Amino acid sequence: MAPLSLIFNALVWGLSWWPLRYLQTQGLHPIWATMMFFSLGVLLIGVWRPSVIPGFVRQPALIWLAVVAGVTNATFNWGVTSGDVVRVVLLFYLMPLWAALLARWLLHEPITPSAMMRMALALAGAMLVLKPQGAGWPHLSGLSDALGLLGGMGFALTNVLLRQQAHQSASARAFAMFVGCTTLPGLLGLVLCWQGVVPVWPALDWVWVGPVLALGGTFFLSNLALQYGASHLPVQITSVLMLTEVLFASVSSVWAGDATLTLNIIVGGSLILLAALLATRNEA
Repeated sequence: MAPLSLIFNALVWGLSWWPLRYLQTQGLHPIWATMMFFSLGVLLIGVWRPSVIPGFVRQPALIWLAVVAGVTNATFNWGVTSGDVVRVVLLFYLMPLWAALLARWLLHEPITPSAMMRMALALAGAMLVLKPQGAGWPHLSGLSDALGLLGGMGFALTNVLLRQQAHQSASARAFAMFVGCTTLPGLLGLVLCWQGVVPVWPALDWVWVGPVLALGGTFFLSNLALQYGASHLPVQITSVLMLTEVLFASVSSVWAGDATLTLNIIVGGSLILLAALLATRNEA
């Protein structure tokens, strides 16, 4: 059950771009959708473990975890909705590069020769993914690329903060992340809506309310599956299984015609995934 739980979590996130794009066609921006998805988790955990609420308020470190988790999910969901899914997911998985730098800064971990090699592989892969076909220097092709990079940085920082707060209970950390993924997209949505970047909510209609409720429950179950699988398997196996998200996202988006596989993306993506796989060996 543990490996299947992790694969289920990867499947949910790997296919999340499709329902998010459907909701956008119904007028619901991914920022608002993210806020709604995770508000269900806040409600369920708050009812199930109300003792985590005062603890969360008194712990500044958990508040930081909430903020970073909110940035991660808002940017990732917005990115896969607005751009090439494969590019966004691969740029998101530049985690070995950011994780090594953040762990050095926050956890005072040394940057070993193996870490430097992984960083070089990830950076080389990113340059290939960002390089346009033919001539030209690597560059961000649009907002979705920037969101993928920012989301990956946020995910790396989330992992570092989770390690830093390992003494906290799993329910307290999960509650903090759900609170952040609800409040931060909500605040960001209000600001961007005021600036005319994000549209207001569409009129209430079951064509989007029903899918939002279903997806909120699915994301909550996928989070439980992640925690169950990660607690029953070695870190190395957990990390490798989580990388199947890239496979699910790539195959589904290419099949649906929402992504393009070029030679640069295939080679660059292979280097990024190799760096991530080598990082899992280091964590074991």
